[in-house]
Amino acid sequence: MNALTLPDIAAQASRQALPLDWVGMCGIALPILIDGQRLSAKADAGVSLDDGEARGIHMSRLYLALEMLESQDLQPALLRQVLQRFLDSHEGLSNSAYLRVHTDLLLKRPALVSPLAGWKSYPVSIEARLEKQMFHVELKIDVSYSSTCPCSAALARQLIQQQFIDDFANTSLQHEDVLAWLGSAKGIIATPHSQRSTAHLRVDLQPGQPSLPLTELIDQAEAALGTAVQTAVKRADEQAFALANGQNLMFCEDAARRLNLALQRSDAVQAFHLKVIHAESLHAHDAVAESRWTRARA
Repeated sequence: MNALTLPDIAAQASRQALPLDWVGMCGIALPILIDGQRLSAKADAGVSLDDGEARGIHMSRLYLALEMLESQDLQPALLRQVLQRFLDSHEGLSNSAYLRVHTDLLLKRPALVSPLAGWKSYPVSIEARLEKQMFHVELKIDVSYSSTCPCSAALARQLIQQQFIDDFANTSLQHEDVLAWLGSAKGIIATPHSQRSTAHLRVDLQPGQPSLPLTELIDQAEAALGTAVQTAVKRADEQAFALANGQNLMFCEDAARRLNLALQRSDAVQAFHLKVIHAESLHAHDAVAESRWTRARA
């Protein structure tokens, strides 16, 4: 008995001839390697359908090409190879290929003072596209930090001053009295409000950039802000964190400017867009600032 040939419906002609910008799959589960660290990821893979007469693409070919990501460290060169395989497997159908990889990068972070350390998760996305042999890579990174309001800090200091006046008016002060007062509840009658905040970074890499500088960009962002959220802490670390917040008072505008200047100094960056969100503890709404920059052509 002759075996029946399995039908290839995707190869049939389209009922309505029309090219499509992007066709593929989203949310594909796969393991990836970043700096030697194996991570669980989700991938979105697709190509353009430039042949409007074709009914569809061969999605299984995209899926199989993603196997290249399982055993090699994720680098721009590897991303380009995967995209080229997308196109080679759709010759005559597609001129552009796209790949987005979403994961949480885990970095072990030391405490501020004590010998403790703990793992911190950073949501990242790597987006690559190959359009008419033009290759482009974009990174998206979320960085969490603490922000203390400068206005609230000034108002708190004023209340502490007033309390000092009320408690010591017409009193001959001794050093011990002032020290005891500063260590009492009255010495900190008011505190400024602070909140957990997030910087959303979207970075275009320089053409020819050989690596994905995820950790480098995270380190630069946290150094610029000065108040990265912590993992394992002792009381000495919590005190150091309070000091860092007090020395880095910032509105969302301040945070955006700090990050802008820090990212401009990275040789790996061609352009960026950043957005900072301060999840207000005073208001029911958030404070937000955005900034963008593109490197001038030489």
